[in-house]
Amino acid sequence: MPRPFNFSAGPATLPEEVLRQAADEMLDWHGSGMSVMEMSHRGKEFISIAQQAEADLRDILAIPSHYKVLFMQGGAIAENAILPMNLSRGARTDYVITGSWSQKSAKEARKYCDVNVAATNEGDHHTRMPAYGSWQLSDDAAYVHVCSNETIHGLEMHELPDLAALGSRAPLVIDCSSHITSRPIDWSRVAVAYGGAQKNIGPAGLTLVIIREDLLGQALPITPSGFNYQTVAEHDSMYNTPPTYAWYLAGLVFQWIKAQREGELTGLAAIEARNVAKASLLYGYIDGSGFYSNKVEKAVRSRMNVPFFLPSDSLNDAFLAGAKERGLLQLKGHKSVGGMRASIYNAMPLAGVQALVDYLKDFAQRHG
Repeated sequence: MPRPFNFSAGPATLPEEVLRQAADEMLDWHGSGMSVMEMSHRGKEFISIAQQAEADLRDILAIPSHYKVLFMQGGAIAENAILPMNLSRGARTDYVITGSWSQKSAKEARKYCDVNVAATNEGDHHTRMPAYGSWQLSDDAAYVHVCSNETIHGLEMHELPDLAALGSRAPLVIDCSSHITSRPIDWSRVAVAYGGAQKNIGPAGLTLVIIREDLLGQALPITPSGFNYQTVAEHDSMYNTPPTYAWYLAGLVFQWIKAQREGELTGLAAIEARNVAKASLLYGYIDGSGFYSNKVEKAVRSRMNVPFFLPSDSLNDAFLAGAKERGLLQLKGHKSVGGMRASIYNAMPLAGVQALVDYLKDFAQRHG
């Protein structure tokens, strides 16, 4: 019997091949006699796993050599505090509000620094991005923070801002939790990228921080040692015991990404092309259905998180029950937004999106 298609926003579906490999290696990793869960993080076995995972991630995202890759804990929510403790120097910071997650980021940062809301789409109910020309950036900001994909409201920055062109000399920080490894990152514009792993990379518990080296070493005195980026970098993310099994699974996912093929495309290019195809299929049907609706401006719709609404909330329970019967899971929208949401991360195959579209058509015919 085939596995159901899991549209959860996170923790999210993982590639079946990765899960099977992890299962095969559960009791004995490569003849070591140990599960990865049992290994010392300072032993040669796990060190090799960690080094290979970082090398593969650097290759996938073309991370420049003058950026450090940190494997941390606490998720993006913890980074909302860790980031200003490390980078704000207690000075002013600029935050762009594009949805629920950037709102949370700005609220948390206010505990550690002065936050200037440079732009917001709250007046548009988070359905469109604030135009770059409308951003009111500070002259002396320690950094500019954006959430480049809003998981709850379903918006994505398909092109990251060029802060220099907007008159800012501040480094750009992106929370890319829900679309990291789904597309390339323009490192000429990004100084720090961070995100929880539990959407596109692996299980919950691992957080990635990719940071330009010149930004290390300016943490506030109150910063816990285990969350000081410089300390973490100096100890190769092993200052404390890292989330070893999550790190291992992330490494398997990185290997899976590198092995992907889509026509003549390979690796991340193949992943991005597939993501474009999946999103186009789903949005295309929703827009043309006359039954379902998506409220986000087309130019900034997320490829990863697709919220949609039925004509009446009274149909929601029947829709979810029918979806579950067909093996289409976790489609209920976030409680703050309502409706439905399909998260179609890297590991969701095109067949899963086609199965969802087929169900959407059938439900609309029966209830339209």
